Amino acid sequence: MSRENDVLVLGGAGVDTIVYVPELPLPYADSYLIEQGIRTRAGQTGDFVALGLAALGLRVHHLDLLGDDPEGDLVRALHRDHGIPLTAIPHPAGTKRAVNLVGPDGRRLSLYDSSRTRGTDRLSEDAVRELAAASRHAHVSITQPCAEALPALRESGVTLSTDLHDWDGENPYHQAFADAADIVFVSAAALTDPERTMRAITERGRAEVVVAMAGAKGAFLLADDELTHVPPVAPPSPVVDSNGAGDAFVSAFLHGWLNRETPRRCALYGAVAGAHACTVPSTRAEPIGREELLARAAEL
Repeated sequence: MSRENDVLVLGGAGVDTIVYVPELPLPYADSYLIEQGIRTRAGQTGDFVALGLAALGLRVHHLDLLGDDPEGDLVRALHRDHGIPLTAIPHPAGTKRAVNLVGPDGRRLSLYDSSRTRGTDRLSEDAVRELAAASRHAHVSITQPCAEALPALRESGVTLSTDLHDWDGENPYHQAFADAADIVFVSAAALTDPERTMRAITERGRAEVVVAMAGAKGAFLLADDELTHVPPVAPPSPVVDSNGAGDAFVSAFLHGWLNRETPRRCALYGAVAGAHACTVPSTRAEPIGREELLARAAEL
């Protein structure tokens, strides 16, 4: 069956304010001079995944809540500039935003504005069903209100992926996403035993593949009941910012997956794209392109 979109991205649209600080954690002081400037730009996890997929040649549609505010205008402009269709459901509470403090080594501390989220938020079920029916795959951000869209997505028959980010393996909020997805990504940062958590995801839910991303240590891949370590890829230039590295990994992995590559090959693509993302300041939207991804993967 032919589909109009390769990937429907749900949620994760917003705006970040980037502040490059002299160190993390940031010691208390009355004030700091920020030599690289303080910059506000569109782009949170769903935006970055959508941009990464589009840069790799996939047809992408993004669906989320957006406010009628300056932040929402930035998000709409980002998608328009990159040719990514965006369905924006009006959100009275405003567009999601965050402040990211970035240290000299590229590490990040994010401060999320929870006032832009309400427990009653909902995506249009008609929009979810219509867009899912036109898509081969759906990537679901764990941002509110995507959990309520999971049943409609499953009924549509599309395959699902999700990124649990820094889940500790216990927080119940993340569990519905972990249970529903065919491909589950998670950061290893908060996991005391990544393998145990990864196997629990496959035993409880429907996941065929689970990937635990471990930053400079590479990643762990659980596929066909076998756990393997995916070595890190050396960045092509100095590391300046880790913002978006996980989203880049997800985008490149899904590119391989939708092109019927093996899970191990998909993970290699993810490692290459994540390393590339660390070399790009998060004030710029420059995901790796398909030709560069394939060339670097061939070298490895």
